Amino acid sequence: MQKRNKKFLKEGELFPFLLASIKGISQIMLIENAITGIIILLAITLASPFLGSITFISVMIGTLIAKIGEADKQAVNAGLFGYNSALTGLALSLFLDGPYNWIIALIGAAIVSILTAALMHFIKGIDIPILTFPFVIITWFMLLISYKLETFQLNPILAPEILSNVTVDFSGEINWLGGFVLGIAQIFFLDNIYSGILLFIALFWAGWRFGVYAIIGSAIALLTASLFGGEQSLISLGLYGYNAILTIIAVSIVFKESDNRFAFYSGMIGASLTILITASLSVWLLPFGLPALTMAFVLGTWIFLGARKVMPMF
Repeated sequence: MQKRNKKFLKEGELFPFLLASIKGISQIMLIENAITGIIILLAITLASPFLGSITFISVMIGTLIAKIGEADKQAVNAGLFGYNSALTGLALSLFLDGPYNWIIALIGAAIVSILTAALMHFIKGIDIPILTFPFVIITWFMLLISYKLETFQLNPILAPEILSNVTVDFSGEINWLGGFVLGIAQIFFLDNIYSGILLFIALFWAGWRFGVYAIIGSAIALLTASLFGGEQSLISLGLYGYNAILTIIAVSIVFKESDNRFAFYSGMIGASLTILITASLSVWLLPFGLPALTMAFVLGTWIFLGARKVMPMF
């Protein structure tokens, strides 16, 4: 029997490994493009060098775990084992407090890569993508650990609330421009206008449809949230926009088949639906002190991709 080579990054493999990691960052936006990944990393680093570093280290950890585990080479090189790790590292470094939060964040980035592989196996029979579901689940689990283990310290911004005591403030004006640009920035937990602009540029670099559909998704989120009376502060911060952007890109472009004649309209409806899902999830999660993350994107996209198995034109 031939012995396996234990050097997982052999000579000449460093560049392909880094390329796969960068593509892992672009896969957060459902895109396989190294330049797009570099621009996204620049956008994150512009807002916070610390978060930029965490993102890059996390995506490399996720990619390395996949290589060590001898996952499908094509999937690894496409960055499909890195994007959930990048998001998990980002989220945990922000939502956990204390001196060890960044270490826990990197551990989470490793664990989520393994969960990604497991979920790829479990759902391959139904031909539905896992999207960012592993990131959401691992982040929620790691944050809930803080109620039992002292090393895990929850950031005060995620303090649990009793629903009967929750107050909603509908006063003030909506910052339409801020809400529009920050919608895409909030995919990466950023509230920096310039980072948001860079992220739109990253999408247009990958293809004009990605950029245009992101603009439409952000606009739909603003209009839907304001129409249904969302909190002005949340709309202005783009917190209703990021799931809508991801959903319209997924439903209308990335997972569109040639016979999906109404895919664009399905994506628009899906983007609108994420506003309702986000509002509902936020209430469900308040007693646990958990953020909604990208779960609205996952559910909204799964609804339409699942429906296409029965109604192909959508």
